[in-house]
Amino acid sequence: MTGGGLLLAGAALIWLPEIAERNMNGIAATTRKDPSPRAQALHARLFIADLHADTLLWNRDLLQRGTRGHVDLPRLQEGNVALQAFTIVTKAPRGMNNERTDGNRFNLVAALSVVQLWPPKTWTSLTERALYQCRRLEEAAARSGGALVIIRSRDELRDFLARRTSNPKLVGAFLGVEGAHALDGDLSNLDRLYAAGVRMMAPTHFFDNEIGGSAHGLVKGGLTEMGRELIRRMEQKGMIVDLAHASPAVMDEVLAMATRPVVISHTGVRGTCGGLRNITDDQLRAVARTGGVVGIGYFFAAVCGQDARSIARAMRYAANVAGVEHVALGSDYDGAVSVPFDTAHLAEITDALLEEGFSEAEIALMMGGNVQRVLLAALP
Repeated sequence: MTGGGLLLAGAALIWLPEIAERNMNGIAATTRKDPSPRAQALHARLFIADLHADTLLWNRDLLQRGTRGHVDLPRLQEGNVALQAFTIVTKAPRGMNNERTDGNRFNLVAALSVVQLWPPKTWTSLTERALYQCRRLEEAAARSGGALVIIRSRDELRDFLARRTSNPKLVGAFLGVEGAHALDGDLSNLDRLYAAGVRMMAPTHFFDNEIGGSAHGLVKGGLTEMGRELIRRMEQKGMIVDLAHASPAVMDEVLAMATRPVVISHTGVRGTCGGLRNITDDQLRAVARTGGVVGIGYFFAAVCGQDARSIARAMRYAANVAGVEHVALGSDYDGAVSVPFDTAHLAEITDALLEEGFSEAEIALMMGGNVQRVLLAALP
């Protein structure tokens, strides 16, 4: 290859991930309205928590306001977000879809790790890929001058809550993992992820794995013996089990054995939007019985719409079925989805919830109070 060819190839590697992200993490072209003065005033008083964002997958500086994607520290501060879950993706098979996904197909995240020039050991190991994303959050927090605070325990959360009363620009962060295939088939790697700060994990993502079945997998089976042991170990460590993407059988088995609050970090409800991606009324009630919460996503497959009213309608339905104490936000920001707005504009949801007839106290619970309660009960 000529020098010019090498230069073009290098440029392509640099720009390809950015082009991909711009195409995949979009803002839907929908008509939006400014929140009412009442909604804006209420929003400014809320403790807001989001259970799911895949931002660490992309090579953006978390501390700089981005021109693409959905989440970074300036936009979190602008949206008055107090607590953001950063969820780690390690595998996305080519042809991934909600109905039937083959986990053995080419892994697009492996390719992304190469073109984004992540350390070579992340190119072949899912665990190393997860640990690298943990380090990216750690490094961002270290450079933030204290503005971005990683939460690993209930004591750290209590300290953060106390400090945020006098500094509302502080943003807390905690780490989750999408799919326990990130353990590379070795349960001892759970200790490594825990030491790196991971406090929430989903057994499966879009495909069946050695832990159990996915709602979108080929078999959609239940927990394996390794899966049952994983759930036991997670509970012993004070890690939160996330049932987003789990098969019905895995959901049933985890909910039957759970002794601590369980969450579904990002989903829709079939009462307002059908499909395998979303959960039934019985599943809503079962999560509520554990004391957990269900995070409502902002993307079309979750709420069958591209506006704040669609999100609020799903939250109204979930609250009617499971109780307002068990509903939360679960955006799926930066998760290769189109959403109505980025995290700087969450007051639109507050406005839509007021229009749904919720009281200010109920909105405070759903926008973040419920997540705060679960974390204070479940973290080590």
